[in-house]
Amino acid sequence: MSTSDSWRKSSYSSFGDGDSCVEIANSPTRIAIRDSKDPSVGTLTFPTDAFTPFIEALKAPSAQ
Repeated sequence: MSTSDSWRKSSYSSFGDGDSCVEIANSPTRIAIRDSKDPSVGTLTFPTDAFTPFIEALKAPSAQ
């Protein structure tokens, strides 16, 4: 997924947090996430329809 010009940071990322967030890029069929501290390390790439369930799973309280 070549999206070098379409990466964007969270709107919650403030001036001092520039290197402490994730970035996201999307196309019609894929969504990619990378660490803004070291974007060359790699990305997580999801089919578009799998991204929302992924985020919901992150928000869910963990089972203990």
